[in-house]
Amino acid sequence: MKASEYRPAWWLPGGHLKTLWGKLARPRPRVATRRERWDTPDGDFIEVHRLDALPGSPRLIILHGLEGSARSHYALGMLNEARSRGWASDILVWRSCGDEPNQTARFYHSGETTDLDFVVNRLIEMDSDSQVLLAGVSLGGNVLLKWLGELGNAFPAQVMGAAAVSVPFDLERGARSIEHGFSRVYQAHFLRSLRRKAAEKQRRFPGLIAAGALGRARTLFEFDDAVTAPVHGFRDASDYYHRSSSIRFLSRIRLPTLLLSAADDPFLPENVLEEVRAIAKDNAALRVEFVQRGGHVGFVSGFLPWRPDYYAERRVVDFLSNQLS
Repeated sequence: MKASEYRPAWWLPGGHLKTLWGKLARPRPRVATRRERWDTPDGDFIEVHRLDALPGSPRLIILHGLEGSARSHYALGMLNEARSRGWASDILVWRSCGDEPNQTARFYHSGETTDLDFVVNRLIEMDSDSQVLLAGVSLGGNVLLKWLGELGNAFPAQVMGAAAVSVPFDLERGARSIEHGFSRVYQAHFLRSLRRKAAEKQRRFPGLIAAGALGRARTLFEFDDAVTAPVHGFRDASDYYHRSSSIRFLSRIRLPTLLLSAADDPFLPENVLEEVRAIAKDNAALRVEFVQRGGHVGFVSGFLPWRPDYYAERRVVDFLSNQLS
């Protein structure tokens, strides 16, 4: 399967309907996993939801998006695709997105790569004979690309390929874009969850967030300025976005990596994708597949509404399968 074979669902016109379909209307694939809690080097823990396979089978590591979880429709879809090929798979659940609140003052964020590095290396230590593949979606895709850029040629030998779907390559322009029009619906959804978690964190760690700052945050930019940036050592939201945006790391990636996005993604201005395309022209490791219609983590196809197909998941797994030796 390749991008030329993608046929957007005619019955879901526009990027917003394609974006909302998976969240609101898609039945979740049923894939049995086991949840493990792994202690981290900084005295905290993360959750990993695991799908087993035969020893030596390829292993797919899945990274979810902002305020997602192991139950996100796209994560379960990719997990199901991995199962259909006999692969093992693991969903890394970012801190504060699991079933229990994490124990330290920090959260997860779009540029935080240490948990990903920890999980990849631990999985390789546990099963050094398996080839490892990675798939990141939205925020998870940004983290994945930043991590690969940080590593350059130094990625583990077992890691064979990566794919990143609907990545907000430029975080500030992405945050600003959902402050307008219908996209404010997505912003409100994220803010409800983020502010609730931040308020709970403030109760457990008094003084972590400046007095009144959380209550004044009415946009994602303002939340990141009040919470994400100061909690994680950034000067302000713009500093956080600049240092964490994966667009700055693309040129250094040396692992075969698929970039799959849509021009009508309501989370990102289309001109950002053109900048990414220009960077990728000079990097043979990057395979750019930007389609016109797909929304944000949508990519719904199929001629009949009661028989939808989810292109992104199948395309990601097809691409990654071709990277196996």
